[in-house]
Amino acid sequence: MTRVFRIEPFHREIISKSSLLNVLSFLDANDVEIPVLLIDGEQLKRKATVIGKNIRGSKVFFAVKANPGIEVIRFLAGLGLSFEIASEGELEILARVGVGADRIITSNPVKTFKFLERAARYGIRYYAYDSREEVEKLAGMVPGAKIYLRLSVPNEGSEWPLSRKFGVEIDEGISLITHAAARGLDPVGITFHVGSQCTNIYNWNNALYKAKVLWDMAAKSGINFSVLNIGGGYPVRYTKSVVGIEEIEKNIDRLIGELFPGASVFIEPGRAMVGDAGVFVSRVIGKSRRGDENWLHLDVGVFNGLMESVGGIKYSYIVEDSRVGTEKGGRPAADRKAGGKKSWTVAGPSCDSFDVVDNNVMLRDPEVGALVLILSCGAYTTSYASEFNGFSIPRTLLI
Repeated sequence: MTRVFRIEPFHREIISKSSLLNVLSFLDANDVEIPVLLIDGEQLKRKATVIGKNIRGSKVFFAVKANPGIEVIRFLAGLGLSFEIASEGELEILARVGVGADRIITSNPVKTFKFLERAARYGIRYYAYDSREEVEKLAGMVPGAKIYLRLSVPNEGSEWPLSRKFGVEIDEGISLITHAAARGLDPVGITFHVGSQCTNIYNWNNALYKAKVLWDMAAKSGINFSVLNIGGGYPVRYTKSVVGIEEIEKNIDRLIGELFPGASVFIEPGRAMVGDAGVFVSRVIGKSRRGDENWLHLDVGVFNGLMESVGGIKYSYIVEDSRVGTEKGGRPAADRKAGGKKSWTVAGPSCDSFDVVDNNVMLRDPEVGALVLILSCGAYTTSYASEFNGFSIPRTLLI
C-alpha cells in the first residue's frame, strides 16, 4: 500500500529528505503496529559523526536517558560511542549490549545507593557530585573514584532549563573540591549544563568563563584538573531552524583552547544525537468539536510518548491524505490541490483531560484512521512514557 502524505516546504527544514524517505518506504513495506517510534539509522550515524567533530580533545558520551531503546544503544555502541547514565536500569541496558566500564560515566549529582553499589561493582570510575553528602557517599562506596563537580550556570535561551535542581556556585564549589580530595577521592574536573534544547550560543561562553574561575581556584589549592565536561544542550529542529552543531562547537572549541588548553573534553549529547532521527507514527482515532475548538485525537499523547509537550516542546506534523487516490500507473496523486487548514487542539488517547499535546495547530482535516507523522521525536518520548490508563508504550524500531 502506498500512502500519500502532504509534505510542505517547512517540513524539509525539520526532517532530512533521506530520513523522510526511509520512514515512508518502511511504512509502505511493513505492516507495523501503530503507534510506533521509528529511528532512522542513517541520520543517527550522521549525528554520531558530527557531534564532537569540531572540539579538539573531545569524547562523546550519549546520554542514555534520551532514548534507552536497546536497538538504539546497540547501534551507537557499535559506532564506538561511550555513554552517560544515571541509574541501575540504564547500566543494565549497557551491560546487556556489552559496553565496558571504561566507556561509561555518570553525571547525576545525586545517586541512589543501589545504583552506586552496582556502578562500583561494574567498575565505573567517573562520577559527578554537587554536595558534601554526595562526597561522603562516594568516599564510602567508590573510594578513589574520579569525580567532577557540577557547577551552576545560566540557562537563559534553553527551552528546558536545568539549573535549579543541580549545581553549586563557585565558593561552595571550591570547598567541596578540597573536601573531596581530603576524603580520598580524585577531583578531576568540572561539569555544567547550559539547559536542554539551548538556542542561545552564548550560554556556553558564560558557562566556560565561570568554569575557568573555579578551575584556577582549584589549581591554587593544589588540585590540577584535567576534565572539562560540557554536558549536553545542543538543540534540534522541532518547528523551526536552530543554531547548528558546527557553529556551536567551533565557538566552544575556540574558548576551550584559550581557557583550558590540553583539557579532556567530555560531551553528553542526548537530544541532539537522537532527536531528529525519530518520527512517531500515530493514527487519528477521533475528531470532535468542543465549543469553538476543533479537537484531533491521536493514539499517542502526553502520557505514552509526548510528555515534553507539557514543558513547552512543540512538534511538527505531517498528515496522511487518505482521500487522495492514484493516477494512471499507480503514481500517488500527491500534486492534487489540497484542502484548507484548520486550527486544532491535538490530544492523546487517555481519558484524562491533562492529555493535551498542543493547541492552535494548523493542519489539514484528516480522516479518522489516517496516519500522522510527528517529527523530531527521537529523544525524551518513549523514555518518559508510562502505561497510564492501560495504553502501551509504543515500540521503538531502528530502520
